[in-house]
Amino acid sequence: MINWGIIGCGDVTEVKSGPAFNKVPGSKLVAVMRRNAAKAADYAKRHNVPRWYSDAEALINDAEVNAIYIATPPSSHEAYALAAIKAGKPVYVEKPMTLNYAAAVNMADAANTANVKLTVAHYRRQWPLFQKVKALLAEKAIGEVRLVQLNFFKQAPTAAELSDEKYMWRFDLAIAGGGLFHDLAPHQLDILYYLFGGAASVNGLAVNQGGYYAVPDLVNGQVLFKNGIVFTGSWCFTAAEACDECVIIGNNGSIRFSFFNDNSITLHRNNETIRFDFERLQHVQQPMIAEVVNYFSGNASNPCTAEEGAEIMRWMDEMVK
Repeated sequence: MINWGIIGCGDVTEVKSGPAFNKVPGSKLVAVMRRNAAKAADYAKRHNVPRWYSDAEALINDAEVNAIYIATPPSSHEAYALAAIKAGKPVYVEKPMTLNYAAAVNMADAANTANVKLTVAHYRRQWPLFQKVKALLAEKAIGEVRLVQLNFFKQAPTAAELSDEKYMWRFDLAIAGGGLFHDLAPHQLDILYYLFGGAASVNGLAVNQGGYYAVPDLVNGQVLFKNGIVFTGSWCFTAAEACDECVIIGNNGSIRFSFFNDNSITLHRNNETIRFDFERLQHVQQPMIAEVVNYFSGNASNPCTAEEGAEIMRWMDEMVK
């Protein structure tokens, strides 16, 4: 049985991940931690978790806890992961893996040196939608892939958002690493890695046009994959209209999908359009957590290695430097 302890039982764990730890076979949530003791106790009470802590070290040293899920802001991922690894307990860490590539490599090296398992929560890999995209590509549904285009736009923050600490921490470079790009792009870039593999080169540019905060609000990135496929992505967070579209273009058709706003795939080829629809998941991380439990139990391979998580951090560093 994998007995989980959560470090950082905040909003992301309420529905997306937390309940799934008790729904996956061979898995149980036995302890949670949050620096605010009252909020930790409240979470434990509402989710029927046996124990709560306000100190991460105490949770890590809990004798019943044999796996750690780190769901704090990125600035503390490295320190908590290293502490768990030192204690010999496998780690499931939220994305982005940490603040930058160097810290991610340090985490990966520590896990390898100690022979402790570490998985990065790029959980969309396990969604049926993206596994279907991968299957379509494998069967050459659109022929040979030539290029991938991503447009992801959001409107500028509202006055209410700008005054909301629960929203604005994402724009603190020391806590989050780089604004909405660092918050959202890891999901997208990891799926591209999952679909197309490693990069031969990565570059980009990043600017702040709106002046609402200090970190970039527009990023343009390019990836030349080792297999010759070219990716171009544009992220703009002060646009007039929202947009969330990724198009994979082959020499015999195209595949379109959204990362956040739709649960469908559109395949267009030979003057025919086919739509594949998927049900929304109640707990978006549950399929990934199931695979992590299998991995930690010794029954499967790592569904997202530390090296893969670090590579996505490298891509982001290259795009915004």
